Amino acid sequence: MNVLLWHVHGSWTTAFVQGAHRYLLPVLPGRGPDGRGRARTWSWPPNAVERTPAELRDEEVDVVVLQRPEDEALATAWLGRRPGVDVPAVWLEHNAPQGRVNELRHPAADRPELTVVHVTHTNRLLWDCGRTPTTVIEHGIVDPGPRCTGELARAAVVVNEPGRRARVTGSDLLPLLARHAPIDLFGMGTHAFAAATGVPLTAHGDVAQDRLHDALARRRVYLHPVRWTSLGLALLEAMHLGMPVVALATTEVPRAVPPDAGVVSNDLDELAGGLRRLLADADLAAACGRRARAAALERYGLGRFLADWDRLLAQVRAEHRRRGERTRAAALGPQGERTGEVTG
Repeated sequence: MNVLLWHVHGSWTTAFVQGAHRYLLPVLPGRGPDGRGRARTWSWPPNAVERTPAELRDEEVDVVVLQRPEDEALATAWLGRRPGVDVPAVWLEHNAPQGRVNELRHPAADRPELTVVHVTHTNRLLWDCGRTPTTVIEHGIVDPGPRCTGELARAAVVVNEPGRRARVTGSDLLPLLARHAPIDLFGMGTHAFAAATGVPLTAHGDVAQDRLHDALARRRVYLHPVRWTSLGLALLEAMHLGMPVVALATTEVPRAVPPDAGVVSNDLDELAGGLRRLLADADLAAACGRRARAAALERYGLGRFLADWDRLLAQVRAEHRRRGERTRAAALGPQGERTGEVTG
């Protein structure tokens, strides 16, 4: 299939484009959010191809993967066809909803011509999608291999823009936890966060994926202080590396991280104690890391992820075709003639 999608979430797209399809990625001058094209800091295969809006007009697009409200208007303008109406489409929802529980209405709610694909069961539970069909395809990870050495008795945290995202990502918890463990913070905006807050941690900034994996693997523990986001891909990558986990028991984390892979709790004292124990005992950390990797491979393996997407894309195309046939049949009427037309 030719699958049109925008480069919105680099880590997720890295897994998605490993499939057997041809992935069309819009590219615009300046490579802003509506046209980033191929990734610069991830390794993507050659079947992920860049296309300008003019080039997309001539492409036979089989399915559109929408990820933002603006994607639908862009696809309509660039393809000359409406997603879900003239060309099969799904809406991939990466995020956990924000706001009051009774007001968590999804932008694609009550759109039966679409399918909303959630990346976690927690997200599906919380978003109100109305009459729009929904499903869950859990994350898949390109396995970086069991690299963890744990040679540095330090905790690693990966979060982009910790200052702006604040309590959502648990950035406010880092000063407390830094009293119990030396923390290395990776991600965009981490230098500014460390400088502004004076938190006693070491900021490393935005690091290319493979270098990040090597850096994480040298740390003994992965710390996930996130209160409210979808299940972080950095957490799953750390588990694939063989790192033990200390994490808040929020959103999808209790499903992803088994009890014997580290410490999962909303008790901050328990988290602090878990950090201290794992940093002090390299053998315990390594054993927990092995269990974390086994659990991640079983639930978040790339093969399962791609197979789930293959099935869904095929189903969406088939349903779109059946819907078109029903529409044409209704227009022709019971005798095969167009309804509303005068004959004879």
